[in-house]
Amino acid sequence: MKHSAATDGGAWIVGRDRELAVLAGLVQGLSSKEPAAELPGPGVLVVTGSPGSGKSVLLDEACRIARAAGVRVLRCTGCEVESGLPFAGLHQLLRPVLDLAQELPARQRTALLGVFGLDEGAEPDSAQNPLLTSLGALTLLSDLAARGPVLLVVDDAHWLDVGTLDTLAFVARRLEGEPVAMLVAARDQSVPAQFAREFPLLSVDPLDAASAGRLLDLQPQAPAGRARSRILDEAAGVPLALVELARAVARDPRAAPDSLPLTDRLEAIFAQDLPVLPPATRQLLLLAAAAETAELPLILSAAAPDTTPADWHPAERAGLIRIDDGHLRFRHPLIRSAVYQSATYAQRHAAHQSLAEVFTGDPDRRAWHRAAAVEGVDEGVAEELEAGAGRAQRRGGYAAAATALERAAQLSPDPADRARRLVRAATMAMYAGHPRWVAEITARVTALTEDPAVLAEASLRAGWALAVTTQFEGSLGYLLPLADAATEKNPVLALDALATATTPAYNSGEPAHREKIVRIAERVPAQEDDSDRLWILAGTDPLRHRTQALALLHADRDRTDRDGTGQDGTGRGSAARDRPPADEESGPVRDRPLSQLITWGAAAWVLDETGEAVRLLGAALEHLRRSPTGGANATVAQALALAQYESGAWTAARASLDEAYRTAAEGGLENVVAGSPILGATLLALRGDADAARTAVQRAVHGVDLPTCRSLQVRAHYALGAAAQAEGDHATAYDRFRAVFTQDGEPVHFHASDYHLADLAAVAVRTGRAGEARAVLGAAGRRHAGGEVSPRLAALVDRAHALLAEPDDAERHFQRSLDRPTGDRWPFERAQTRLDYAEWLRRRRRAGEARPLLSAALEVFENLGARPWTERTRAELRAAGVHTAATATATSGQDTDLSELTPQQLQIARLAAAGLTNREIGERIFLSPRTVGFHLYRIFPKLGVTARAQLRDVLPDALREVPDA
Repeated sequence: MKHSAATDGGAWIVGRDRELAVLAGLVQGLSSKEPAAELPGPGVLVVTGSPGSGKSVLLDEACRIARAAGVRVLRCTGCEVESGLPFAGLHQLLRPVLDLAQELPARQRTALLGVFGLDEGAEPDSAQNPLLTSLGALTLLSDLAARGPVLLVVDDAHWLDVGTLDTLAFVARRLEGEPVAMLVAARDQSVPAQFAREFPLLSVDPLDAASAGRLLDLQPQAPAGRARSRILDEAAGVPLALVELARAVARDPRAAPDSLPLTDRLEAIFAQDLPVLPPATRQLLLLAAAAETAELPLILSAAAPDTTPADWHPAERAGLIRIDDGHLRFRHPLIRSAVYQSATYAQRHAAHQSLAEVFTGDPDRRAWHRAAAVEGVDEGVAEELEAGAGRAQRRGGYAAAATALERAAQLSPDPADRARRLVRAATMAMYAGHPRWVAEITARVTALTEDPAVLAEASLRAGWALAVTTQFEGSLGYLLPLADAATEKNPVLALDALATATTPAYNSGEPAHREKIVRIAERVPAQEDDSDRLWILAGTDPLRHRTQALALLHADRDRTDRDGTGQDGTGRGSAARDRPPADEESGPVRDRPLSQLITWGAAAWVLDETGEAVRLLGAALEHLRRSPTGGANATVAQALALAQYESGAWTAARASLDEAYRTAAEGGLENVVAGSPILGATLLALRGDADAARTAVQRAVHGVDLPTCRSLQVRAHYALGAAAQAEGDHATAYDRFRAVFTQDGEPVHFHASDYHLADLAAVAVRTGRAGEARAVLGAAGRRHAGGEVSPRLAALVDRAHALLAEPDDAERHFQRSLDRPTGDRWPFERAQTRLDYAEWLRRRRRAGEARPLLSAALEVFENLGARPWTERTRAELRAAGVHTAATATATSGQDTDLSELTPQQLQIARLAAAGLTNREIGERIFLSPRTVGFHLYRIFPKLGVTARAQLRDVLPDALREVPDA
């Protein structure tokens, strides 16, 4: 390593050549004169390191480099006390440019200014939309970047409030094409979850011995001899420790580091300067440390009456603080911590009391300071915090509301109030999209109350939290006892809990859970709105319950069409649990049309009413894009992708999968985080990219206990089998398709497994294992005899029988499969059957009958981009005497290759083709208009067009129509 030192005004940076080069490269990319379309992907870098490693110094240097290059710098620093205040960090970051918010679209302006309490025209009880808030921040930054490049610098991110972190992560994922870069610094063991996985990390490691010695040599009074050796040993390469220990030895040559842990040791070093300061100065520093505000007038207002601004001077001379333009900044966060921790409890208590009296115009900060000054419990302060939570909730600060309610619960003298506030905190955490936090909160409720209503709500929240991860057993452990106990006294609650439980029961595939759900549901009397029962029946056993579920599906749809409730009615339903309350007292708003769209859509997909599922789930997703909840968005988008894939809309499915994964990753929904890439891997495999498919599956299932999540297990096996099949490795494909059934031929998953019977049969005959496949198919036939098989599954079973039948008996099975009138609803599966039948015909010298089947199959495979299947069909056509160049039927837009487009680019192309402007597209998919334009710049050459008006002509028919927003 080089041992050069960078300097700026006397601040030396030693041994950080690598880190400085990375930061300089990031800034250079911003200040480049290249057009925006040439910018690389999102310029986001997470700087990590231990306390004192020099992260803040590196960020300071990045800011200096940026300003010298003409880059606008916006900066914020996390504060421990303000971590409970909604969007405090975001306000600090955007405050210098908030005047630009007046130019935002009305909804974004209202949302963004509303979270800061700055939108004077907003209704006092209007709930904010976190997604619109984030989009408003993104658009504001994009508008600012139109005037020149921007660098966002976020220090001590581990102390930022959750609302700010969620917004910054949202922005970070959408910076592609923007002359905006983001630097985020956090302690290496405390990197916020929002930035822990997706973005590149720059680790600031301890200095090597040579660099550490060089840094000591640069100190005003460089230590020598034994003191130098001990400092090098004790500091262990941490720059801040080297500097501070050198200062300590310079003050007292007899001083020597003790054996405290590193962080405590540094705090103790910082505190060494405090005893020699005048009492008035120490009091001011304590107030500043407790207040977490940089505004000097406020701190002085809380100080003793005889305190003057001159009392700051000793702290400035000691290098503890910097004061500029009426604002105070501690030289390092550990100094703030040292000041606060070195004070006695009584001193801290008095400081918070004084600050509470100052913040009379800011009830939220006042409440937090009063809470910090409380000894024991205090209902009055708890009520203030609860009121503050309500204000945070109305501004869209659900995480801050949850934090305030948690603290209010701690201060509540009455266990019943404590339990009630914890349940409300769990609800807010659910709306904030943090399932593990919900689980932590609800776990504390049961020991506090015996109130059945409170316990029921806690169980619902806990069940939801575990259901959206992969902890299905834990989820059902909450939900099933709740439903069982509520069947008579509260049938609506019982169905609500059962509907929530059906999803983890479906995913786990465990028969005992599904049977228990059905038994409990049978005891619940029919309701006027039985939407939850529809999903319960379909999700637990679509074969046995098909007739009853279809009757409910059609009855509910007909009733809604007859009543004309449209999207303005309200009602009850399990999906509505994901919508935030209109205010803190009314409870969740029950959006009946939305809940029914999701319930019907999910049930329709399971029942193989695939076209209906695409229509319903597509409408639900359009509705949810205007909703502040991430969990429902992710699960609905994934369900829609599955239905689109099965209906042959593979390109649209890719776009839905991308949206599902992004939303799930932001909200921590592990089931979708794993499930979406698995379906994406299936599409890769079917299109011939086997290596990418295998890699995607491997990454998706890492850390997932697949035997406890059988739906994902079956889908992963199929994706890997399809990849092997694409490469002609039929033996491996057989092993994978066979693995979706047990040794006895029973399905691994009660619903998903049977759809791969034909795939199993196809590779079984190529590997000489038809007998084993016939046994599996026979077991399926016995199961199916106990219920009603959907037309889709029946066609697949017919294909399997045809492939495994004796040669003279195969044709009737092929014809029966193809004669089913609804078969074209699943074009890929029907094309596979046509190809298999055509191969059978050609081998019997009936090439004339095979040719039209092969031509029809080839058209489907080409339109889907299923390269392995296209090549196989073309080979069959050549063998049948047809020149394949004449077989491709090019309809309007159908011959366009969309494979080069990313899912997000496809979505943008689709919306632009529908006539939406860049700003309207950005509002739809939560991107800035500038980023939309950047993507269109890249989309046009990929599609061979030069203007957006041409997009409609090159997109397939299935992608042209866009649902109304």
